[in-house]
Amino acid sequence: MNLSSRLALILGSCSAISVLLILWSNSLLQQPNSWLAMVNHWLGWDISWLFHLCVILCGVWLVKHLTANISNSLQALEVGLLNFKDNDFSVTVPEVKDKEVNRLIQLFNQAAMILRKEKQSIYQRELLLDKVIQSSPHIMLLLDNAQRVIYSNDAARHWFAQGKSITGCLLQDLSDNLPPEMAQIIQSQQEGLFTLNQEEAESWHISRGTFVLNGQHHNLLLLKQLTKEISRQEVQVWKKVIRIISHELNNSLAPIASMVNSGRKLTQENQSPKLNLIFDTIESRCSHLNQFIFNYARFAKLPLPQKASVEWEALTQQLSQHYSFKLTGQLPSEAGYFDQIQIEQVLLNLLKNAHESGSKLDEITMTIQTTRIAAKQGVSISISDAGSGMSSEVMQQALLPFYSTKQSGTGLGLPLCREIIEAHDGQISLHHRQSQGLVVQVWLPC
Repeated sequence: MNLSSRLALILGSCSAISVLLILWSNSLLQQPNSWLAMVNHWLGWDISWLFHLCVILCGVWLVKHLTANISNSLQALEVGLLNFKDNDFSVTVPEVKDKEVNRLIQLFNQAAMILRKEKQSIYQRELLLDKVIQSSPHIMLLLDNAQRVIYSNDAARHWFAQGKSITGCLLQDLSDNLPPEMAQIIQSQQEGLFTLNQEEAESWHISRGTFVLNGQHHNLLLLKQLTKEISRQEVQVWKKVIRIISHELNNSLAPIASMVNSGRKLTQENQSPKLNLIFDTIESRCSHLNQFIFNYARFAKLPLPQKASVEWEALTQQLSQHYSFKLTGQLPSEAGYFDQIQIEQVLLNLLKNAHESGSKLDEITMTIQTTRIAAKQGVSISISDAGSGMSSEVMQQALLPFYSTKQSGTGLGLPLCREIIEAHDGQISLHHRQSQGLVVQVWLPC
């Protein structure tokens, strides 16, 4: 028997009992010798209405008593459903002895448990998704239909507001602090690659998306910094070309050198000065070309860094034995962690460039200090000079392979430095000095 049938049976039974009692009392009143008629005669007034009232009250009490457990259980279920409406699935209803009501309570508790687990799973997925978005190096902005920021990741906050919250800010106001090229691209509806012509040319990619959520239009703006990736791919292409050229030239130089040596032996008796000059010239050019190939092959076959703990004082003393410089500021108290041979090679090359810039020796300085970039702790090494410096055009090309303004330069010095620094997950940048000269800044993670 289901719950509704049982309630109908209880109410029907109580109503029937009340009706029967009322009919019985009426029949007693109609009998002169009945006790109810005698009481009425003795009191002098009709008490049938009082008897009827007592019967009704007894019926109401009986109904309430019989349905008390069901009523309490239904009230508990109602409270639980109201909690569901408020997105609270932590409520459970205690079981009762009544089987039909208990079945309903069990179904409610099972539904609450499923919804509770689903809510927890959704919350964990949201936390994971937010962690991924916040850790992304790409700039992400979610805008409403009025171009107001409603969500942003950590990279966007650092780029637009130095890490401060930008929720609620208009995109137009945020764009005012950006380089003009980027502000123009963001305000337009363009998508694709664009270049920022600053001290170093930076390649960026912008993409947009539009979707409707809860009946409202939203815009997603995504900015990707592609300079490192493009440079890395360019370097990989150059390395492949260098390996192919080196292989072909080595295959040709080895027989030429062997033939020169054989020719010398065959013409020893002639002792012709012109012939010796020819052999010497060929041998000299082969040796020069071999050294040239070796230098380029070193760039193409750069080994992975073997990181170890390095004391800064020992490193600076080692560098000062090759090139003079003035050390400014205090050295970091904690040792560095990098490949000493490779980083020493980078710093020696930068000091060599500083000495060749025409700067006075006492104006060549090195500063080593702890810094933080994008929430990462690291060490910044700055080498500055007061030489002739670089033009903006030259500075944009300086870190590219095979670009050199020196007459005898190979164009591998700064690109090799960049390759080593990026292999350490670091950064290298060139800046104009305020007065005169150049500042090269190297950042290495701790």
